Amino acid sequence: MPVPNCFRIARALRSMCAPITTVIAFSCLLTWIFILYQPNPGPGLTQRVGWQSWEVVSVPPSSASTNVPSTSEPISDSPASEALDLSSLPLDVWSPLLPHDTGLSEITVVRCLLDPAKTGDLCRPDSNSEQDAIKGKWVRVERNLNIEAGYMSGWLNIYYRRTRRQDINLITDIQLLPDKEQPSPSEGWRKVSTSLRTGVLRAPPLFMWYRVGKTAADMSTEEKAQIITELDLLYGEDVPWYGFDKLEPPTMIPKRNTLPTWITFRRGVKCKSFYVPPRAPPLHFSRDGKFKILQVADLHYSVSQGYCRDTLLSPCDHSDNMTTTLLGRVLDAEKPDMVVFTGDQLNGQGTSWDPKSVLAKFAKAVHARKIPWAAVFGNHDEEDGLAKDTQVMLMKGLPYSLVDRGPKDIHGSGNYVLKVMSADPSKTHLLTLYFLDSGSYSKGFPEWFGFFTSTEYDWIRQDQIDWFLQESGSISQIERPFVPDTGKDMGKIWDKRQGSDQVVPQSKRLAKPNALMFFHIPLAESYSKADTDRRTDKPLDVGISGQEQRGNAKGNDGFFEKGILKAMESDHRAAGQAHEVKVIGNGHCHLTENCRRVQGVWHCFGGGGSYSGYGKIGFDRRFRVYDISDYGETIRTYKRTEKDEVVDEMILAGIGAAPL
Repeated sequence: MPVPNCFRIARALRSMCAPITTVIAFSCLLTWIFILYQPNPGPGLTQRVGWQSWEVVSVPPSSASTNVPSTSEPISDSPASEALDLSSLPLDVWSPLLPHDTGLSEITVVRCLLDPAKTGDLCRPDSNSEQDAIKGKWVRVERNLNIEAGYMSGWLNIYYRRTRRQDINLITDIQLLPDKEQPSPSEGWRKVSTSLRTGVLRAPPLFMWYRVGKTAADMSTEEKAQIITELDLLYGEDVPWYGFDKLEPPTMIPKRNTLPTWITFRRGVKCKSFYVPPRAPPLHFSRDGKFKILQVADLHYSVSQGYCRDTLLSPCDHSDNMTTTLLGRVLDAEKPDMVVFTGDQLNGQGTSWDPKSVLAKFAKAVHARKIPWAAVFGNHDEEDGLAKDTQVMLMKGLPYSLVDRGPKDIHGSGNYVLKVMSADPSKTHLLTLYFLDSGSYSKGFPEWFGFFTSTEYDWIRQDQIDWFLQESGSISQIERPFVPDTGKDMGKIWDKRQGSDQVVPQSKRLAKPNALMFFHIPLAESYSKADTDRRTDKPLDVGISGQEQRGNAKGNDGFFEKGILKAMESDHRAAGQAHEVKVIGNGHCHLTENCRRVQGVWHCFGGGGSYSGYGKIGFDRRFRVYDISDYGETIRTYKRTEKDEVVDEMILAGIGAAPL
């Protein structure tokens, strides 16, 4: 008797049930392992990593030090000497920003098919308690040598031991050599058995050799200065982190779609600062009352050396390097006292996949010239996964950085205030600089594999408004215009410096110092109707605008009305309606570079200065300059283009500015 069709269908479904269930279950498992699973190390480990791994360890200046220069000595840009208890630094944590002076005793390389960050000690080199006590525990360099080779190559990590013992021989040199080669002479050299290219298809083997020297007890001061104290990796062709050097050749051979990977190392103590980066000197006006700020907007740097966009320059290769060269030329021409990066230092969008390698190079033209610098975040800086808090810690580890995380109980990272003082003995606060995090994106939707597609920009939130008003309220009023401590103190300099173009102290008033504010995403008011100059009946709007869509966020907590317009420079009605913040400097919009006054406050765009960011044929890359004089009373601005042209020079505040 024939079997009914319904029973045949049931048997067919039963036979397919097992394989279908297996495939679905295996897919769910892979999704959980590689996408959804985020291990929670617990509060103890989080606290440990927080201070040991990323923060720059430094000791506050002695009680005799202040935040302004002493006039008993010439004002200098050299950092204050720092005392640091190096014996307190941890030995069993990889933390390349810590200024270790302890040497390494052993190095190895281990390949793991699973991520060591999630599997813990599964792939850790063999050891025992005796070896750990003598040579130190194994420490993993938490960066993958095979990151550019794909998932099938696995994770290839360097491990080392670090010790403070005086009777252990320490590593003094490292070389990378092909197979069947060895250092000459070979005495004291040891070979790591695993190739640095293990897992990379068709890549010739490359092995690490390290030389073991004397024990710490037998070394002289000069010999201790040559021991290897830290290892790290660099992705791309640019400079390594401050204090590190690159080892040749790259472990990952660069190809069309593959960037090189380099092992970087730091040697023993070469200077008194123990590799703590030079600190920025206190911000102060010059003796003749001048202070200049250069705004750098939207660099859009990547791990690679970048690709030129929207320019007639030919050839135009390695746009990041070309932009750094252009910035260096502008710095040499302007000689600013400070540089402000107004966001989107990182390109994001998948090209800044190792933010540390990008942060190592974005400000090198500035700190190479020993210029203090500050920065705020843009909407692209956090796109490739590294949290802003961690980026702040990294930027604080660069020379001459003034970047600060700011309060942790308000929205964003990088809300902080800097004050510019007078150079005379009074050390008077003459100019306020506010920095805010305008956020990244307020809305979007997640895609498969964890990608996020944004739909709306973020904005400055209510708690940031409250913070700003609190900071503004804490600033004391001063007698303006400011006069240095008596002409007698200044000697003949006082008579010589008075000129017809300077503010003469005829009328005095009590008021807060003038202030400038910097954040990335512009306010909606940047596009509002401009004030009218009562002298000419023309709108107070100078520069190029209207070349692109508006860049402000759709959301708004009313920062302009509830914050900027509420912060007055004086509480006295007789002082008029002057606002404390005279200028707001933004980035974000590369083809917008105008200054527009709205309700008494200037909104100024920096304009695109990078060949790596979008532009427009015929629109020169440019940087905005704020030239403050008369001890903060006069604020002048202009732009310097890639052709060394100075355009749209105008006075925003002070003598010659449009009246309120």
